[in-house]
Amino acid sequence: MPVPLYQAKAEFFRMLGHPVRIRVLELLQSGPMPVRDLLAAIDVEGPALSQQLAVLRRSGIVTSSREGSSVIYTLAGGDVADLMQAARRILTEMLAGQNELLAELREAEGVAR
Repeated sequence: MPVPLYQAKAEFFRMLGHPVRIRVLELLQSGPMPVRDLLAAIDVEGPALSQQLAVLRRSGIVTSSREGSSVIYTLAGGDVADLMQAARRILTEMLAGQNELLAELREAEGVAR
């Protein structure tokens, strides 16, 4: 029996649900990067980064290649970068709405005093 589409989507978003994985995807938007550069840009230990890269690789969202002694990671497709940009736009809108609500609450608090 095939997995329902909504369940597959939920599993996909669960796979994205780790800060290190998100940071890796953000960094890879600017192009392929060797592991050493990812490690320098993300405040985690090598084994922890390696584990998160393996999750992304198994999911097919990133690919890796070897150049000499370096392993280079790349986004598997442009859709991943589009997804990260969409997430940024959504968060920006959500936070803007929260700022408006906060301003209203502060204004109401000033009137109540």
